Amino acid sequence: MTMTISYSLNTIDSAVEQFWEIAKNFKVVTFSGDMGAGKTTFISHLCDYLQVPDAVSSPTFALVNEYRFEYEGKEHTILHTDWYRLRNIEEAINAGMEECIDQTKNGPTFCWVEWPEKAPELIPPTHLAVYISTTDITERSMSLTTNE
Repeated sequence: MTMTISYSLNTIDSAVEQFWEIAKNFKVVTFSGDMGAGKTTFISHLCDYLQVPDAVSSPTFALVNEYRFEYEGKEHTILHTDWYRLRNIEEAINAGMEECIDQTKNGPTFCWVEWPEKAPELIPPTHLAVYISTTDITERSMSLTTNE
């Protein structure tokens, strides 16, 4: 499956709603795109949509931010990871990124990965790959791809 969603900051909330209808079916979602393309901004709006009570910020230095939200009557966890500072798979494993991915196998946990290209070997075959590109200063295009 491949799909494209175009949006601006004025229309990001409807893009988030459309995105969630697909993303909710995937425990692991990867977010790629150039620096400043809006990966964390989109994730922040997505967390607002899911009514995450915590402040959402980039986990660039912490590597992982954990959020909780209620969905379909059950508490879920989001592990929002940012692999930008990691150099390779060894660093990713040592930093616990493999454990974050593994947590999605048991229970209601999602792992959202910014900069997955830093350790692509850790990404499971079944995941939603998102690429955000800047089409102009206020417009973004999001490509969603899965092997399902």
